[in-house]
Amino acid sequence: MSTLHPAGTVTPATASAEPKKARWEEQLLTGSRGPALGLLVLAVALTIYSPFFLTKDNLLNVIDQVTVLGVLALGMTAVIVIGGIDLSVGAVLALAMMVLGWLSHDGGLPMSLAIAGALATGALAGWVNGAMTTYAKLPAFIATLAMFSVARGLANVITDGQQIVGFPASFDNLASSRLFGWISATVALLIILYLAGHAFLRYRANGRALYALGGSPEVARLAGLRTRKLTIAVYTATGLLAGVAAVILAMRLDSAQPSAATGYELDTIAAVVIGGASLKGGVGSVGGTALGVLIIGVLRNGLSLMSVSPFVQQVVIGVVIALAVMLDVLRRKEA
Repeated sequence: MSTLHPAGTVTPATASAEPKKARWEEQLLTGSRGPALGLLVLAVALTIYSPFFLTKDNLLNVIDQVTVLGVLALGMTAVIVIGGIDLSVGAVLALAMMVLGWLSHDGGLPMSLAIAGALATGALAGWVNGAMTTYAKLPAFIATLAMFSVARGLANVITDGQQIVGFPASFDNLASSRLFGWISATVALLIILYLAGHAFLRYRANGRALYALGGSPEVARLAGLRTRKLTIAVYTATGLLAGVAAVILAMRLDSAQPSAATGYELDTIAAVVIGGASLKGGVGSVGGTALGVLIIGVLRNGLSLMSVSPFVQQVVIGVVIALAVMLDVLRRKEA
């Protein structure tokens, strides 16, 4: 039974209701409920608009299309968690792809060695990014912007701007083969990478240390964390994942193109921020990034079903990015 209270006081029922409301708003702003709800609303709207959206073939196509973006976004998640940024992932992907094509065609190496060369190229570019931000003390924006220009230029230098066409059938079939008649081998690889990334950030000491580094680098250093080593390791891993994405994209296109992944940096950052990560660092999750990647993929697929011009799609994605950053500001204010 409730009793009368003086004016201005809160009844027990109201007091219990307000914390629940506050917890819901906090989870909506800081957790993964917001991206999940956004993805659900988007899927329902597209299902109503087009009978082709909620079909097996279209859904599988959406997942296949976001594989490359998903691999890049996984690395970007760690970079943003430590308070950094990487504007070079698309260019590093193109460079690794061209190294793959050059080693397998002009170099005459087996595909296994060509793939290893592409992965090593991506990891080396990432290491250079990390070294420039730690040893040279360059802002991450400047360091990775410089790598963006260098990597894209080298990708064109390798073949004088020409694409390399044709890979062995066994290599191309990996992208089209489906496990259990459903997911492709590349999507299965993406799922494994995300599970490993989630386990690392959540359960490993070094994974938790990334959040401390992003929250306050100076406090992390004083606490005994090897901040320089962690930063270089994160950028190296991001470059390595760009190499993995290059291999996947080469499988899908059956070619290596120096102009590949142009503009992917924007989509990659957008997916991570939409998924709940903060550009200030210290906040982010692999699960949220997965939702952000799916939102980008479903949005692009839906716009294509509506026969919207690719140029207009870029406008829409830009608006979504702006809204995601605004939500990030709201999240930090609520915190």
